[in-house]
Amino acid sequence: MSVLVLVLAVSAACCLGFGFVLQQNAAQKAPLGDFLSPRLLLDLMKVPRWLGGIGLMAAGMVLGAIALGQGQLSLVEPLLATNLLFALALSRRQTRQPLGPQGWAGLALLAGGVTTFIVAGEPQGGTALTSPLRHWLIIGVMVGLAALLTAWAKRSRLSSGPVLLALAAGLLYGVQDALTRVSGQRFGEGGLVELLTGWQPYAVLLLGVTGLILVQSAFETASLRMSLPALTAAQPIAGIICGVGFLGDRLRTDAGALAWEAAGLAGVVVGIVLLGMHPAMPSGATRRVPGVAQLQPARPS
Repeated sequence: MSVLVLVLAVSAACCLGFGFVLQQNAAQKAPLGDFLSPRLLLDLMKVPRWLGGIGLMAAGMVLGAIALGQGQLSLVEPLLATNLLFALALSRRQTRQPLGPQGWAGLALLAGGVTTFIVAGEPQGGTALTSPLRHWLIIGVMVGLAALLTAWAKRSRLSSGPVLLALAAGLLYGVQDALTRVSGQRFGEGGLVELLTGWQPYAVLLLGVTGLILVQSAFETASLRMSLPALTAAQPIAGIICGVGFLGDRLRTDAGALAWEAAGLAGVVVGIVLLGMHPAMPSGATRRVPGVAQLQPARPS
């Protein structure tokens, strides 16, 4: 693994983690009438803390894009998942909660899972597949699943809606990362003209804005500990699927390697959940969303 890719990806994760915390701090105070509406972004643009969070997120995306240009998607995506470590660090500063056994266990599982997956899988670059059917099938499944999760979130109870929105956003961000890499390759091969004549950069922009609306809607309706783990877990999985599925990334496929790769990804997901549910993460306040069924407490008999 290139040291440059490692530094770029971890720096990107740092910016993303800090940015998510600042965004949620501001989004939880946004008007609930803007739920899942582009108006939400317009209202949040008036909040300096949110703009700071978006600035950090944009910096993280730029660093991530550079890392994707230097390394494989299957290598960079697990490293980007460490953004939760930095989000927890900033949240601990705000809430003054100790790390405790849960925090240390989550830290060990996330870091160990990322290391295990990379060492066992030995991600390598390859020739991107040119089959349009395979491209559109994988992208269609990811985007379609995100759409279903969003529709489900609008109808579900408030207790699960933010998680579903975060999962949907994570899937879109994973596809966005894959198309960002393709856009970088087009720019490297033919410059700006080659880049702008392809559909990929416009899809990157559309996915980014859509994902941002979903994330901010999740942030405004629930605590960070509900939404951020789902977002952080879904993005690398979607990115790895795209990387292996049509970008030509190669992982070791012998039985032993596959077992360790699966164990590594499982460790990443469990570590993300433990860290995301840590008491240091801001709990926020439960808020009512227009048009979304609310979880009603049981009445005593």
